[in-house]
Amino acid sequence: MAKYMLLLRDNGSFAGISPEEIQRVIARYSAWRQSLGTRIVSASKLRDSDGRVLRRDGGKTVVMDGPYTETKEIVGGYFLIEADSYDHAIELSRDCPHFDFGTIEIRELQPTPTA
Repeated sequence: MAKYMLLLRDNGSFAGISPEEIQRVIARYSAWRQSLGTRIVSASKLRDSDGRVLRRDGGKTVVMDGPYTETKEIVGGYFLIEADSYDHAIELSRDCPHFDFGTIEIRELQPTPTA
């Protein structure tokens, strides 16, 4: 079975919601996550407004603060799931509550060759 990364991109609609609403949103994500059972390999929300962006400038690595939440969409978290195909990964993602807050990008992980 292949592994697929679901990249959750936020569109800024989390801003300004109350703590009570946040708890309801967390409960929805938790219920969806439980519905996938053992297909979830790993998942996490990324810290808001914290990170580093690395770029190569000639032979030198340049480190910048970022990513910047002022952009239209920012990766806010991920799920790593196991699925039979892209179609299966899409089907498993259809009920994800994240669609109320942004988009989901699905990418298959390249299998690691075994020696």
